[in-house]
Amino acid sequence: MIELSAGKANTKYKIYISKTALTKKVLNQNIDKDKKILIITDSGIPKKYIKELKKQLINKSVYVHSIDSGEKSKSFRTYQQIINKLIDLEFSRSDLIIAFGGGVVGDISGFCASSFLRGIDYIQIPTTLLAQVDSSVGGKTAINVPQGKNLVGAFYNPRVVLISTVYLKTLSEREYKSGLGEVVKYSLIGNKRLKKLLEENAEKVINRDDKILIKIIEESIKTKSKIVTKDEKESGIRAILNFGHTFGHAIEAFNKYKNLSHGAAITLGMIIASKISYYEGHIKNHQLDNIINMIDSLNLDTDYSKYNYSDLIKYVKSDKKISKGKLNLVLINKQLKAFKTAKFDKKNVMRVFS
Repeated sequence: MIELSAGKANTKYKIYISKTALTKKVLNQNIDKDKKILIITDSGIPKKYIKELKKQLINKSVYVHSIDSGEKSKSFRTYQQIINKLIDLEFSRSDLIIAFGGGVVGDISGFCASSFLRGIDYIQIPTTLLAQVDSSVGGKTAINVPQGKNLVGAFYNPRVVLISTVYLKTLSEREYKSGLGEVVKYSLIGNKRLKKLLEENAEKVINRDDKILIKIIEESIKTKSKIVTKDEKESGIRAILNFGHTFGHAIEAFNKYKNLSHGAAITLGMIIASKISYYEGHIKNHQLDNIINMIDSLNLDTDYSKYNYSDLIKYVKSDKKISKGKLNLVLINKQLKAFKTAKFDKKNVMRVFS
């Protein structure tokens, strides 16, 4: 079992990565046996996993609340339903939530935990690759509103993150590829070891080889935990984690969060950001080709030709990356290190879509 950590001082928490299902020892050493527990999960999680999780918990009062799978559940309506459930069950500030599912479950569970009674503990048990490498680490919690994705939320760290690759075996191809999109992101914002792993083991990654999965999850989390520990509330370096997200989120919004996974949208956003980086002179042509080829080798879609600049710009303008009236883009340089900038030629952005 691999043990990592993120956060600092009283917000520091551990992240455990394992090939096997969660053990009773690891689970219960992080939960006081007298606490009430609400497991928040979704309709896509196999019932056997929920039964196994309940069986491992030694607590007497364990409840389950299942939400519909998909981005639509990251809503005020679902938030209200969970808060009502916590009130009906007479949860106190000493009780806790377990987020057992993908990024949607983790995001809304964390937001409920952050706001109920001004904050109760929650544990992340992510079951998708996307949630394991990205949304479960860093303490970002949120819900969506019609104007955009993740516009209402809070920074609120979990008590612990428990990751098992067992859950990845039953993931659909679509969900698995969604997670790979975020893994690629970490390889392009400074983690050269991860980039090499992806380039040299594309077939094993596609086939979900356990040893490779453990390595790419560990490397992804190392990159993210290092960044979020330095910048817990996205006031500085943490912004580089948004590489590919400005146009990726716009693509999601344009599609009304349907028929396209988050990771697939972010992958297209990274291609767009890489091309802007090239047109701005920050990377060379062969580097752009290398990025596209690596993404292609993982069987991820790189074709964004059906989207126009005019289709996406209205969503980009409502994005959280707008600061002091200026759009900030996350681009990459020749060392394949990401940086945030508001200084770019709008023509080069438009050129990407021509």
